[in-house]
Amino acid sequence: MENIENNISRRKFVKLTGLLSAALAVGYYIPALGREPLLINAEEASHLGIDLNAWISINSAGKVTIINHRAEMGQGSFQSVPQIIAEELEVNLGDINILFAPGNHKKYGDQTTGGSSTIRGSYKMLLSLGAAARMMLIQSAATKWAVPTNECYAENGHVVHRSSQRKLNYGALVLDASKLEVPKDLQLKEIKDYKLIRKPLLRQDIPNKTSGQTIFGLDKKIPGMLYAVVERCPRFAGTVKSFDDSATKLVAGVKHVFKIEVDVFGSKRHGIAVVAENLWSAMEGRKALKVTWDDSQFEHHSSKQLYEKMHEMLKEESNISKAKGDFNTAFSASNKKIKAVYETPYQAHSCMEPLNFIAHYQNNKIELWGPTQQPDSVQNTVSEKLGIDLENVIVKMTFLGGGFGRKAFDDFPMEAALISKEINAPVQVVWTREDDTSIGPFRPGMTYQLKAGLNSDGNIAAFETKMTGQNMDLQNKGANKSKSNHSLGEGFPKPYLEAIPHYSFGDKHLESAIPVMWWRSVYSSTNAFAYESFLDELAHAAEKDPLDFRQAMLPDARFNEVISTLKEISGWKSRGKKSGYGVALTECFQTLVGQVVKVSKKADGKIKIDKVWVVMDCGWYVNPDIIRAQIEGSIVMALGAATKHEILFEDGKAVHQNFDTYAMPRINDIPEIEIQIINNMENAGGVGEPALPAFAPALTNAIFDLTGKRIRKLPFNLDEV
Repeated sequence: MENIENNISRRKFVKLTGLLSAALAVGYYIPALGREPLLINAEEASHLGIDLNAWISINSAGKVTIINHRAEMGQGSFQSVPQIIAEELEVNLGDINILFAPGNHKKYGDQTTGGSSTIRGSYKMLLSLGAAARMMLIQSAATKWAVPTNECYAENGHVVHRSSQRKLNYGALVLDASKLEVPKDLQLKEIKDYKLIRKPLLRQDIPNKTSGQTIFGLDKKIPGMLYAVVERCPRFAGTVKSFDDSATKLVAGVKHVFKIEVDVFGSKRHGIAVVAENLWSAMEGRKALKVTWDDSQFEHHSSKQLYEKMHEMLKEESNISKAKGDFNTAFSASNKKIKAVYETPYQAHSCMEPLNFIAHYQNNKIELWGPTQQPDSVQNTVSEKLGIDLENVIVKMTFLGGGFGRKAFDDFPMEAALISKEINAPVQVVWTREDDTSIGPFRPGMTYQLKAGLNSDGNIAAFETKMTGQNMDLQNKGANKSKSNHSLGEGFPKPYLEAIPHYSFGDKHLESAIPVMWWRSVYSSTNAFAYESFLDELAHAAEKDPLDFRQAMLPDARFNEVISTLKEISGWKSRGKKSGYGVALTECFQTLVGQVVKVSKKADGKIKIDKVWVVMDCGWYVNPDIIRAQIEGSIVMALGAATKHEILFEDGKAVHQNFDTYAMPRINDIPEIEIQIINNMENAGGVGEPALPAFAPALTNAIFDLTGKRIRKLPFNLDEV
């Protein structure tokens, strides 16, 4: 451990959380200066005065506890993380308890659950943690028996001596094991030897969720807790001119009514907080509130105006984010020239659990509980805005009823913190479904102008993208508005860029008071619709098979396996002419996805989606059942965004308020879905988001194949095609 001692400053001795009840604890220390995490045990960590990050512990009864620093929002991390640890540690999943880590960036590193990063960002560390603990336990048993370690092996929470079949429970070994140094050369299993990983094991969190025992944010209660709702300006950037709360204060149970301001991307979102003894009273008090807003300082956009602006901006010179060769010259010299404009809508996140958070401020210390995808960011934001020392801001995660990026923002926890400090009491702030749908932030709507030139062989000689819409990174005041959108290539398979000799990707930022932010698969959800639809147009212009056309530009071996598998399972080569088959290929969060959609006409002439075939190459993976569930959920969400719902604006306000107008897909809308997961040894990619972007273009390409009608604007009504 000399390297660690030489590179950290000595601090006052600190006890690790839970160390007193754990006989063996192994975890990671993240050094300064961006160095790789170091694997050490709790005794070494205590000696050095540092905190362990992302650690496991085993007590004298053999029970294993894992500290999970990321959120569980339905994506399955509370199954996948223990499954990884149990594999290398050689224990039963039933002997593992998993706990949420509190928000603490310094200790746990980046705690953001987003970008499908939980497994792909930590699986190697988790495997190493399990293997290190196993090897330390084996060494302890070998020492007890006075035998070489290679004569011992771990199995089912025990160390076994191979020749004599003597065995010791982990609980009997952890005390001695805790005094050992962590092995330097870890012996990880080969994939062929996995007993748990890559097996479709049933999720252990499901029984408690179905029986109602799981604590989501809305379920959390603390003694003396009050409830708050906030009346916010419906036009996003308005301020409170005046308000009359006389009728509100007559509502039984209402305790407080006051102004509140929360930072949203560098601007203030103004509102009136109504605090009551119960949620119903708070909501009724809010209805009785009379507020006059000043919303004269910004344009009151309608959707029509927004898209007219975006289309006009397509005529302007773009901010180039990436380019190769000379597009203009190559395009001019092309044999065929194709141009198209695509349009995607604003979307709400519509998590089944509306936004909520609890805060309890007392004596310059605050505790917060709730469904957050980013507890470390909440801790930092509350500390900064309230002027409270970081160590006095305690953020505890609950389970999330959906996140999709919305719960990775700090605005709603900050509301709870501000209200609790104002009333000096614990409070839970709750957003109604109407708040959740109409206030935002939203997925930004986008327009794309695509141009391409084909050479005499029908191959792409030149390719240009111009995108207009709100750039999520340029909302803060003082941001460089001429900066290009670095996410313009999201969803576009990287090998395409190698195959196209001349290309240009550029964008123009649309200024608007409407707040926008990440939505499942981020820009890939809009980019892929434009790119993969346009590639289909190019394939038809070249008079080539759409899938063969793409495969010719994808010499990458992994993409070729995806395409070959997709052809096989969908029967692509045996399909008839104009038979309603569409394809799309995307690359999202280091995962490759191919989808084929089959459509047909019902007896009444309306379009019906018959089946979706999905091939996913996410590299190293844990549980195929979880992957299938995430793919199915992605397709349902993509279907809704393509054919059912959009957020429209009139006079600077969102039109849609609830599910009566922002319609969700119903079970009878969902087609059969067949999924094939590629097995390989590549680095892990994402799973929760990558299956969403390919669906919309595969669907509209299938409709073109069947009907000859090219759909370039989302959403569209299947019954009206």
